[in-house]
Amino acid sequence: MTIQYLKRGKPQAERAEDDAKVRAIVETTLKDIETRGDAAVRDLSEKFDSYSPPSFLLTASEIEAAMNKVSERDMADIRFAQAQIRRFAEAQKASMQDIEIETLPGVILGHRNIPVQSVGCYVPGGKFPMVASAHMSVLTASVAGVPRIIASAPPQKGEPHPAIVAAMHMAGAHEIYVLGGMQAVGAMALGTETIKPVDMLVGPGNAFVAEAKRQLYGRVGIDLFAGPTETMVIADQTVDAELCATDLLGQAEHGYNSPAVLVTNSEKLARETLAEIDRLLAILPTRDTASVSWRDYGEVIVCDSYEEMLDVANDIASEHVQVMTDRDDWFLENMHSYGALFLGPRTNVANGDKVIGTNHTLPTKKAGRYTGGLWVGKFLKTHSYQRVTTDAAATEIGAYCSRLCMLEGFVGHAEQANVRVRRYGGRNVPYGTAAE
Repeated sequence: MTIQYLKRGKPQAERAEDDAKVRAIVETTLKDIETRGDAAVRDLSEKFDSYSPPSFLLTASEIEAAMNKVSERDMADIRFAQAQIRRFAEAQKASMQDIEIETLPGVILGHRNIPVQSVGCYVPGGKFPMVASAHMSVLTASVAGVPRIIASAPPQKGEPHPAIVAAMHMAGAHEIYVLGGMQAVGAMALGTETIKPVDMLVGPGNAFVAEAKRQLYGRVGIDLFAGPTETMVIADQTVDAELCATDLLGQAEHGYNSPAVLVTNSEKLARETLAEIDRLLAILPTRDTASVSWRDYGEVIVCDSYEEMLDVANDIASEHVQVMTDRDDWFLENMHSYGALFLGPRTNVANGDKVIGTNHTLPTKKAGRYTGGLWVGKFLKTHSYQRVTTDAAATEIGAYCSRLCMLEGFVGHAEQANVRVRRYGGRNVPYGTAAE
Protein backbone atom coordinates (compact mmCIF):
# COMPACT_ATOMS: atom_id res chain seq x y z
CA MET A 1 0.00 0.00 0.00
CA THR A 2 1.43 3.35 -1.07
CA ILE A 3 -0.28 6.42 0.33
CA GLN A 4 1.08 9.86 -0.50
CA TYR A 5 0.17 12.90 1.55
CA LEU A 6 0.39 16.05 -0.57
CA LYS A 7 -0.85 18.01 2.45
CA ARG A 8 -1.16 17.15 6.13
CA GLY A 9 -3.06 18.82 8.94
CA LYS A 10 -2.03 19.42 12.55
CA PRO A 11 -0.25 16.46 14.16
CA GLN A 12 -2.46 14.33 16.41
CA ALA A 13 -0.41 15.35 19.46
CA GLU A 14 -1.29 19.01 18.94
CA ARG A 15 -4.96 18.14 18.41
CA ALA A 16 -4.94 16.13 21.65
CA GLU A 17 -3.41 19.10 23.48
CA ASP A 18 -6.20 21.35 22.20
CA ASP A 19 -8.78 18.78 23.36
CA ALA A 20 -7.24 18.67 26.84
CA LYS A 21 -7.55 22.45 27.22
CA VAL A 22 -11.20 22.33 26.20
CA ARG A 23 -11.85 19.42 28.58
CA ALA A 24 -10.51 21.35 31.58
CA ILE A 25 -12.53 24.50 30.83
CA VAL A 26 -15.74 22.53 30.38
CA GLU A 27 -15.27 20.56 33.60
CA THR A 28 -14.87 23.75 35.62
CA THR A 29 -17.83 25.41 33.92
CA LEU A 30 -20.22 22.51 34.49
CA LYS A 31 -19.29 22.36 38.18
CA ASP A 32 -20.06 26.06 38.46
CA ILE A 33 -23.48 25.62 36.80
CA GLU A 34 -24.30 22.70 39.08
CA THR A 35 -23.29 24.69 42.16
CA ARG A 36 -24.70 28.12 41.39
CA GLY A 37 -27.51 27.38 38.94
CA ASP A 38 -29.14 30.41 37.34
CA ALA A 39 -26.48 32.79 38.66
CA ALA A 40 -23.71 30.87 36.91
CA VAL A 41 -25.73 30.65 33.70
CA ARG A 42 -26.33 34.39 33.72
CA ASP A 43 -22.66 35.15 34.38
CA LEU A 44 -21.64 32.95 31.45
CA SER A 45 -24.21 34.52 29.15
CA GLU A 46 -22.96 37.98 30.04
CA LYS A 47 -19.34 36.89 29.55
CA PHE A 48 -19.71 35.15 26.20
CA ASP A 49 -22.78 36.78 24.63
CA SER A 50 -23.16 40.10 26.49
CA TYR A 51 -26.76 39.06 27.07
CA SER A 52 -28.68 39.20 30.34
CA PRO A 53 -32.46 39.46 29.86
CA PRO A 54 -35.01 39.25 32.70
CA SER A 55 -35.68 35.66 31.59
CA PHE A 56 -33.86 33.42 29.11
CA LEU A 57 -37.15 31.64 28.39
CA LEU A 58 -39.12 33.30 25.59
CA THR A 59 -42.79 34.04 26.17
CA ALA A 60 -45.44 33.36 23.53
CA SER A 61 -45.53 37.05 22.65
CA GLU A 62 -41.74 37.22 22.33
CA ILE A 63 -41.81 34.19 20.02
CA GLU A 64 -44.49 35.84 17.90
CA ALA A 65 -42.52 39.09 17.77
CA ALA A 66 -39.40 37.27 16.61
CA MET A 67 -41.28 35.35 13.94
CA ASN A 68 -42.80 38.58 12.62
CA LYS A 69 -39.28 39.73 11.75
CA VAL A 70 -38.74 36.81 9.36
CA SER A 71 -39.52 37.52 5.71
CA GLU A 72 -42.25 35.52 4.01
CA ARG A 73 -39.70 34.04 1.59
CA ASP A 74 -37.54 32.83 4.46
CA MET A 75 -40.59 31.40 6.22
CA ALA A 76 -41.58 29.55 3.05
CA ASP A 77 -38.08 28.13 2.72
CA ILE A 78 -38.13 26.96 6.35
CA ARG A 79 -41.52 25.30 5.77
CA PHE A 80 -40.15 23.52 2.69
CA ALA A 81 -37.09 22.23 4.52
CA GLN A 82 -39.16 21.07 7.48
CA ALA A 83 -41.55 19.25 5.15
CA GLN A 84 -38.66 17.26 3.66
CA ILE A 85 -37.17 16.42 7.05
CA ARG A 86 -40.57 15.49 8.50
CA ARG A 87 -41.34 13.21 5.54
CA PHE A 88 -38.12 11.25 5.98
CA ALA A 89 -38.41 11.13 9.79
CA GLU A 90 -41.98 9.82 9.55
CA ALA A 91 -40.84 7.09 7.13
CA GLN A 92 -38.05 6.15 9.54
CA LYS A 93 -40.47 5.98 12.46
CA ALA A 94 -42.82 3.78 10.43
CA SER A 95 -39.97 1.29 10.02
CA MET A 96 -39.78 0.85 13.81
CA GLN A 97 -42.55 -1.48 14.79
CA ASP A 98 -43.70 -2.65 18.21
CA ILE A 99 -43.60 -6.45 18.16
CA GLU A 100 -45.13 -9.34 20.10
CA ILE A 101 -44.55 -13.03 19.41
CA GLU A 102 -45.35 -16.35 21.08
CA THR A 103 -41.98 -18.11 21.24
CA LEU A 104 -43.39 -21.23 22.96
CA PRO A 105 -47.00 -22.12 23.74
CA GLY A 106 -47.96 -19.75 26.54
CA VAL A 107 -44.75 -17.62 26.39
CA ILE A 108 -45.31 -14.11 25.01
CA LEU A 109 -42.36 -11.79 24.32
CA GLY A 110 -42.48 -8.31 22.86
CA HIS A 111 -41.06 -4.85 22.74
CA ARG A 112 -42.44 -1.34 22.67
CA ASN A 113 -40.80 1.79 21.27
CA ILE A 114 -41.32 4.50 23.88
CA PRO A 115 -40.26 8.14 23.38
CA VAL A 116 -37.70 9.73 25.69
CA GLN A 117 -39.79 11.92 27.98
CA SER A 118 -37.81 15.16 27.81
CA VAL A 119 -35.15 16.35 25.38
CA GLY A 120 -32.95 19.43 25.23
CA CYS A 121 -32.08 20.51 21.68
CA TYR A 122 -29.08 22.78 21.19
CA VAL A 123 -28.96 24.94 18.08
CA PRO A 124 -25.53 26.49 17.38
CA GLY A 125 -25.29 30.14 16.49
CA GLY A 126 -21.72 31.35 16.89
CA LYS A 127 -20.39 32.69 13.61
CA PHE A 128 -23.39 31.38 11.71
CA PRO A 129 -27.00 31.02 12.90
CA MET A 130 -27.68 27.32 12.31
CA VAL A 131 -31.39 27.56 11.54
CA ALA A 132 -31.35 24.05 10.05
CA SER A 133 -30.28 22.50 13.35
CA ALA A 134 -33.70 23.35 14.77
CA HIS A 135 -35.36 21.22 12.10
CA MET A 136 -32.94 18.36 12.62
CA SER A 137 -33.36 18.07 16.39
CA VAL A 138 -36.66 19.62 17.43
CA LEU A 139 -38.73 18.39 14.50
CA THR A 140 -37.30 14.88 14.63
CA ALA A 141 -38.01 14.67 18.37
CA SER A 142 -41.53 15.89 17.68
CA VAL A 143 -42.11 13.16 15.07
CA ALA A 144 -40.86 10.63 17.63
CA GLY A 145 -43.53 11.84 20.08
CA VAL A 146 -41.30 13.32 22.80
CA PRO A 147 -43.72 15.01 25.25
CA ARG A 148 -41.35 17.79 26.40
CA ILE A 149 -38.95 19.36 23.92
CA ILE A 150 -36.91 22.36 24.98
CA ALA A 151 -34.61 24.21 22.61
CA SER A 152 -31.86 26.72 23.10
CA ALA A 153 -29.74 28.91 20.85
CA PRO A 154 -27.42 31.84 21.56
CA PRO A 155 -28.52 35.42 20.93
CA GLN A 156 -27.45 37.26 17.81
CA LYS A 157 -26.58 40.94 18.23
CA GLY A 158 -28.14 41.01 21.66
CA GLU A 159 -31.51 39.43 20.85
CA PRO A 160 -33.09 36.13 19.86
CA HIS A 161 -32.34 35.19 16.26
CA PRO A 162 -35.73 35.50 14.50
CA ALA A 163 -35.31 32.66 11.99
CA ILE A 164 -33.99 30.24 14.61
CA VAL A 165 -36.89 31.04 16.92
CA ALA A 166 -39.32 30.57 14.04
CA ALA A 167 -37.78 27.22 13.10
CA MET A 168 -37.82 26.00 16.72
CA HIS A 169 -41.46 27.01 17.19
CA MET A 170 -42.63 25.59 13.87
CA ALA A 171 -40.76 22.35 14.56
CA GLY A 172 -42.64 21.83 17.83
CA ALA A 173 -40.48 23.13 20.70
CA HIS A 174 -42.43 23.46 23.95
CA GLU A 175 -39.91 25.82 25.60
CA ILE A 176 -37.45 28.12 23.80
CA TYR A 177 -34.44 29.58 25.60
CA VAL A 178 -31.95 32.17 24.39
CA LEU A 179 -28.75 30.67 25.73
CA GLY A 180 -25.59 29.58 23.98
CA GLY A 181 -22.66 27.25 24.39
CA MET A 182 -21.73 25.43 27.56
CA GLN A 183 -24.22 27.39 29.65
CA ALA A 184 -27.12 26.18 27.51
CA VAL A 185 -26.04 22.55 27.48
CA GLY A 186 -25.19 22.56 31.18
CA ALA A 187 -28.43 24.26 32.21
CA MET A 188 -30.61 21.88 30.18
CA ALA A 189 -28.86 18.78 31.50
CA LEU A 190 -28.23 19.75 35.12
CA GLY A 191 -31.24 21.99 35.66
CA THR A 192 -31.37 25.30 37.50
CA GLU A 193 -33.89 27.11 39.65
CA THR A 194 -35.83 28.07 36.51
CA ILE A 195 -35.00 25.29 34.04
CA LYS A 196 -36.22 21.77 34.70
CA PRO A 197 -33.55 19.25 33.62
CA VAL A 198 -34.04 17.01 30.60
CA ASP A 199 -33.41 13.31 30.08
CA MET A 200 -31.43 13.69 26.86
CA LEU A 201 -29.29 16.28 25.04
CA VAL A 202 -29.06 16.49 21.26
CA GLY A 203 -27.61 18.77 18.62
CA PRO A 204 -24.25 19.78 17.19
CA GLY A 205 -21.96 22.50 18.47
CA ASN A 206 -18.42 23.72 18.80
CA ALA A 207 -15.67 21.86 20.64
CA PHE A 208 -16.91 23.15 24.04
CA VAL A 209 -20.50 22.06 23.43
CA ALA A 210 -19.38 18.64 22.23
CA GLU A 211 -17.12 18.17 25.25
CA ALA A 212 -19.88 19.31 27.63
CA LYS A 213 -22.19 16.67 26.17
CA ARG A 214 -19.45 14.06 26.55
CA GLN A 215 -18.93 14.93 30.22
CA LEU A 216 -22.67 14.96 30.91
CA TYR A 217 -23.28 11.60 29.27
CA GLY A 218 -24.55 9.14 31.85
CA ARG A 219 -26.24 11.83 33.83
CA VAL A 220 -28.32 12.39 30.71
CA GLY A 221 -28.42 10.60 27.40
CA ILE A 222 -26.87 12.20 24.34
CA ASP A 223 -27.45 11.67 20.66
CA LEU A 224 -23.77 11.25 19.72
CA PHE A 225 -20.44 13.03 19.76
CA ALA A 226 -21.13 15.85 17.29
CA GLY A 227 -18.25 18.29 17.41
CA PRO A 228 -16.70 20.57 14.77
CA THR A 229 -17.69 19.72 11.20
CA GLU A 230 -15.62 17.20 9.25
CA THR A 231 -15.77 16.58 5.53
CA MET A 232 -14.12 14.17 3.12
CA VAL A 233 -14.20 14.12 -0.65
CA ILE A 234 -13.52 10.79 -2.35
CA ALA A 235 -12.90 11.53 -6.01
CA ASP A 236 -11.33 10.15 -9.16
CA GLN A 237 -10.70 11.48 -12.66
CA THR A 238 -14.44 11.62 -13.44
CA VAL A 239 -14.72 15.02 -11.70
CA ASP A 240 -12.71 18.22 -11.73
CA ALA A 241 -10.83 20.34 -9.24
CA GLU A 242 -13.55 23.00 -8.99
CA LEU A 243 -16.08 20.53 -7.58
CA CYS A 244 -13.56 19.03 -5.16
CA ALA A 245 -12.25 22.38 -3.92
CA THR A 246 -15.74 23.83 -3.54
CA ASP A 247 -16.95 20.85 -1.53
CA LEU A 248 -13.91 20.95 0.77
CA LEU A 249 -14.06 24.70 1.46
CA GLY A 250 -17.86 24.63 1.74
CA GLN A 251 -17.45 22.76 5.03
CA ALA A 252 -14.12 24.25 6.14
CA GLU A 253 -15.90 27.59 6.60
CA HIS A 254 -17.81 26.17 9.60
CA GLY A 255 -15.02 26.97 12.04
CA TYR A 256 -11.30 27.21 12.64
CA ASN A 257 -10.95 23.50 13.37
CA SER A 258 -13.06 21.78 10.72
CA PRO A 259 -11.10 18.95 9.06
CA ALA A 260 -11.44 18.70 5.27
CA VAL A 261 -9.80 15.78 3.47
CA LEU A 262 -9.45 14.86 -0.19
CA VAL A 263 -8.87 11.17 -0.93
CA THR A 264 -8.14 10.39 -4.56
CA ASN A 265 -6.29 8.01 -6.86
CA SER A 266 -5.41 10.83 -9.26
CA GLU A 267 -2.33 12.87 -8.37
CA LYS A 268 -3.25 15.25 -11.19
CA LEU A 269 -6.67 15.93 -9.62
CA ALA A 270 -5.05 16.32 -6.20
CA ARG A 271 -2.59 18.97 -7.37
CA GLU A 272 -5.23 20.79 -9.39
CA THR A 273 -7.51 20.81 -6.34
CA LEU A 274 -4.76 22.33 -4.19
CA ALA A 275 -4.36 25.11 -6.75
CA GLU A 276 -8.13 25.62 -7.02
CA ILE A 277 -8.42 25.91 -3.25
CA ASP A 278 -5.84 28.70 -3.29
CA ARG A 279 -7.82 30.46 -6.02
CA LEU A 280 -11.13 30.13 -4.18
CA LEU A 281 -9.70 31.25 -0.84
CA ALA A 282 -8.73 34.53 -2.44
CA ILE A 283 -12.37 35.33 -3.22
CA LEU A 284 -14.40 33.38 -0.62
CA PRO A 285 -16.19 35.78 1.77
CA THR A 286 -15.66 33.32 4.64
CA ARG A 287 -11.95 32.83 3.83
CA ASP A 288 -10.82 34.14 7.24
CA THR A 289 -12.34 31.01 8.78
CA ALA A 290 -11.99 28.54 5.93
CA SER A 291 -8.33 29.33 5.32
CA VAL A 292 -7.40 28.58 8.94
CA SER A 293 -9.29 25.28 8.90
CA TRP A 294 -7.67 24.33 5.61
CA ARG A 295 -4.20 25.34 6.82
CA ASP A 296 -4.43 23.45 10.13
CA TYR A 297 -6.79 20.57 9.34
CA GLY A 298 -6.83 20.15 5.57
CA GLU A 299 -5.33 17.00 4.04
CA VAL A 300 -4.81 15.68 0.52
CA ILE A 301 -4.19 11.95 0.26
CA VAL A 302 -3.26 10.21 -2.99
CA CYS A 303 -3.82 6.43 -3.15
CA ASP A 304 -2.90 3.79 -5.69
CA SER A 305 -6.30 2.11 -5.97
CA TYR A 306 -9.97 2.32 -5.11
CA GLU A 307 -9.46 -0.36 -2.43
CA GLU A 308 -6.79 1.81 -0.84
CA MET A 309 -9.10 4.83 -0.98
CA LEU A 310 -11.81 2.78 0.74
CA ASP A 311 -9.45 1.67 3.52
CA VAL A 312 -8.27 5.24 4.14
CA ALA A 313 -11.84 6.55 4.18
CA ASN A 314 -13.09 3.90 6.60
CA ASP A 315 -10.11 4.55 8.89
CA ILE A 316 -10.70 8.32 9.02
CA ALA A 317 -14.47 7.82 9.48
CA SER A 318 -15.34 11.37 8.51
CA GLU A 319 -18.65 12.97 9.39
CA HIS A 320 -19.55 13.90 5.79
CA VAL A 321 -18.26 11.83 2.87
CA GLN A 322 -18.81 13.17 -0.64
CA VAL A 323 -18.24 10.38 -3.18
CA MET A 324 -17.66 11.36 -6.82
CA THR A 325 -16.22 8.39 -8.71
CA ASP A 326 -17.04 5.95 -11.48
CA ARG A 327 -18.21 3.47 -8.81
CA ASP A 328 -20.23 5.38 -6.23
CA ASP A 329 -22.49 2.40 -5.49
CA TRP A 330 -19.42 0.30 -4.70
CA PHE A 331 -18.45 2.80 -2.00
CA LEU A 332 -22.04 2.77 -0.70
CA GLU A 333 -21.86 -1.02 -0.38
CA ASN A 334 -18.41 -1.12 1.20
CA MET A 335 -18.14 1.99 3.39
CA HIS A 336 -18.83 1.09 7.02
CA SER A 337 -17.52 4.00 9.11
CA TYR A 338 -18.84 7.50 8.39
CA GLY A 339 -21.59 9.94 9.32
CA ALA A 340 -23.46 10.32 6.04
CA LEU A 341 -22.69 9.64 2.38
CA PHE A 342 -23.35 12.06 -0.46
CA LEU A 343 -23.23 10.11 -3.68
CA GLY A 344 -22.39 11.55 -7.07
CA PRO A 345 -21.53 15.02 -8.35
CA ARG A 346 -25.17 16.18 -8.43
CA THR A 347 -25.52 16.05 -4.66
CA ASN A 348 -23.45 17.76 -1.99
CA VAL A 349 -23.07 18.07 1.76
CA ALA A 350 -24.92 21.40 1.89
CA ASN A 351 -28.06 19.59 0.66
CA GLY A 352 -27.90 17.32 3.69
CA ASP A 353 -27.03 20.19 6.01
CA LYS A 354 -30.03 22.30 5.10
CA VAL A 355 -32.91 20.84 3.18
CA ILE A 356 -32.88 17.46 1.45
CA GLY A 357 -34.41 15.58 4.40
CA THR A 358 -31.68 13.51 6.03
CA ASN A 359 -30.38 14.63 9.41
CA HIS A 360 -27.28 16.79 9.65
CA THR A 361 -26.38 15.95 13.26
CA LEU A 362 -23.71 13.34 12.56
CA PRO A 363 -20.85 11.58 14.38
CA THR A 364 -17.40 13.20 14.42
CA LYS A 365 -13.96 12.24 15.75
CA LYS A 366 -14.24 8.67 14.43
CA ALA A 367 -17.55 8.06 16.24
CA GLY A 368 -18.92 6.81 12.94
CA ARG A 369 -17.17 3.54 13.78
CA TYR A 370 -19.87 2.76 16.36
CA THR A 371 -22.88 5.01 15.75
CA GLY A 372 -24.85 6.59 12.97
CA GLY A 373 -26.29 10.09 13.02
CA LEU A 374 -29.28 11.59 14.78
CA TRP A 375 -32.58 10.17 13.57
CA VAL A 376 -36.06 9.59 14.90
CA GLY A 377 -34.95 6.29 16.45
CA LYS A 378 -32.53 8.11 18.77
CA PHE A 379 -35.54 9.56 20.59
CA LEU A 380 -37.21 6.17 20.99
CA LYS A 381 -36.24 3.62 23.62
CA THR A 382 -36.97 0.00 22.76
CA HIS A 383 -38.23 -1.73 25.90
CA SER A 384 -38.90 -5.45 26.05
CA TYR A 385 -41.60 -7.24 28.06
CA GLN A 386 -42.62 -10.83 28.69
CA ARG A 387 -45.75 -12.66 29.76
CA VAL A 388 -46.34 -16.32 30.65
CA THR A 389 -49.99 -17.25 30.16
CA THR A 390 -50.28 -20.98 30.97
CA ASP A 391 -49.38 -23.26 33.89
CA ALA A 392 -47.53 -25.60 31.51
CA ALA A 393 -45.34 -22.78 30.18
CA ALA A 394 -44.55 -21.50 33.67
CA THR A 395 -43.50 -25.00 34.69
CA GLU A 396 -41.39 -25.73 31.61
CA ILE A 397 -39.56 -22.39 31.51
CA GLY A 398 -39.22 -22.47 35.31
CA ALA A 399 -37.44 -25.83 35.27
CA TYR A 400 -34.91 -24.68 32.68
CA CYS A 401 -34.43 -21.38 34.49
CA SER A 402 -33.89 -23.05 37.86
CA ARG A 403 -31.18 -25.37 36.57
CA LEU A 404 -29.38 -22.56 34.72
CA CYS A 405 -29.46 -20.37 37.85
CA MET A 406 -27.95 -23.16 39.95
CA LEU A 407 -25.27 -23.64 37.30
CA GLU A 408 -24.14 -20.09 38.10
CA GLY A 409 -24.65 -20.42 41.85
CA PHE A 410 -27.63 -18.06 42.07
CA VAL A 411 -29.83 -19.88 44.58
CA GLY A 412 -32.21 -16.97 45.08
CA HIS A 413 -32.67 -16.67 41.33
CA ALA A 414 -33.41 -20.40 41.15
CA GLU A 415 -36.05 -20.10 43.85
CA GLN A 416 -37.88 -17.46 41.81
CA ALA A 417 -38.32 -20.16 39.19
CA ASN A 418 -38.90 -23.00 41.66
CA VAL A 419 -41.82 -21.29 43.37
CA ARG A 420 -43.58 -21.13 39.99
CA VAL A 421 -42.82 -24.78 39.31
CA ARG A 422 -44.36 -25.73 42.67
CA ARG A 423 -47.35 -23.44 42.28
CA TYR A 424 -48.25 -24.03 38.65
CA GLY A 425 -46.80 -27.50 38.02
CA GLY A 426 -47.68 -29.22 41.24
CA ARG A 427 -44.10 -30.40 41.63
CA ASN A 428 -42.32 -30.55 44.97
CA VAL A 429 -39.04 -28.65 44.54
CA PRO A 430 -37.21 -28.14 47.86
CA TYR A 431 -35.95 -24.62 48.51
CA GLY A 432 -32.39 -24.12 47.31
CA THR A 433 -32.36 -26.95 44.77
CA ALA A 434 -32.87 -26.99 41.00
CA ALA A 435 -36.10 -28.12 39.44
CA GLU A 436 -35.53 -31.49 37.82
